[in-house]
Amino acid sequence: MRTFILSLLLAAACAGFVTIRSAGRLGPAAERQRGIGRLLAGSFKWRVTPPLVGPAQRTEDPCVSVKDPSIIYFQDRWHLFCTIRSQKRSHQIEYLSFSDWKEADGSPRHILKVTDGYFCAPEVFFFTPHDKWYMIYQVADRTRTPELQPAWSTSTNISDPYSWSKPTLLFSQDPSSVKSWIDFWVICDAEHAHLFFTSLDGNMWRADTQLSHFPGGWSRPTIVLTGDIYEAGHTYRLKGLNKFLTLVEARAKSRRYYKAYIADSLDDGWTALAATLEKPFAGVANTQDSGVHWTDSFSHGELLRGGYDQNLEVDPTNLKFLFQGVTDKEQEGKKYGEIPWRLGILEPRN
Repeated sequence: MRTFILSLLLAAACAGFVTIRSAGRLGPAAERQRGIGRLLAGSFKWRVTPPLVGPAQRTEDPCVSVKDPSIIYFQDRWHLFCTIRSQKRSHQIEYLSFSDWKEADGSPRHILKVTDGYFCAPEVFFFTPHDKWYMIYQVADRTRTPELQPAWSTSTNISDPYSWSKPTLLFSQDPSSVKSWIDFWVICDAEHAHLFFTSLDGNMWRADTQLSHFPGGWSRPTIVLTGDIYEAGHTYRLKGLNKFLTLVEARAKSRRYYKAYIADSLDDGWTALAATLEKPFAGVANTQDSGVHWTDSFSHGELLRGGYDQNLEVDPTNLKFLFQGVTDKEQEGKKYGEIPWRLGILEPRN
């Protein structure tokens, strides 16, 4: 009889009807449900890796910081695009590629050649309808108001840093509703592309276009979130949940930290999930060092995605956050452009 009962339990487990635990460990289904429960409760706890990418040493134009990362995993390699601040040129986008994060800091660096002017804060994804890679970023155009403008470039080969097209502005005319904007971010659903950005005044905005019209045809931007938020708003689809997660950077005196909001659709209202200094998505309150202490700020970052297309899907039970960090001491007395930002990853901890 005992053997018969064990056989039934094993058969049920294989069919997915029950979860067998051993030594107090939960099965995969139960682990996933627990992870989802923590996310929906806004309960985030992180382990800070050591710094993984620092400024490159360039004698012709010494680099001060590396920041604003956008990260893609494609064909067994990481493809990292980020802003660099240097002594001569203030804002450029750098590309590096590696198979293991241990190799990241020593991998070859390539500055994109899309323009000789100001360009920074990239977001990169593969837009399936066009069979092309898109980079959304910001450029300066003195003929426009605001001077800072969202732009796009394309490539058919993400591994070739010199294959990107020259910048084209997303808006042919300046939206009358916008006086300032920064940190542009595109995510798509089945019918539309949605452009999010912030305006450094506590507001996050959204504009939309049909997929068939992308990267043009944008609607008039409207405010979709107001609060104690600042910049670097990034939005993702939560795999298997039919929900979306927005992360937005906030300020606490000289420090930066991240807040989280959730919504049922990209054109829906956003509900606070972890949106205070005491209960943040990522901040001093919920992070622990895994080595030498190297950051007190958790600034402009990107979740490691589960795919690389325009849907920006992430695993809600295994979020990892690539961010720029710096200690209070390192930034003390410096102008923003002089702060020596480096990149590290927040990994989940129990």
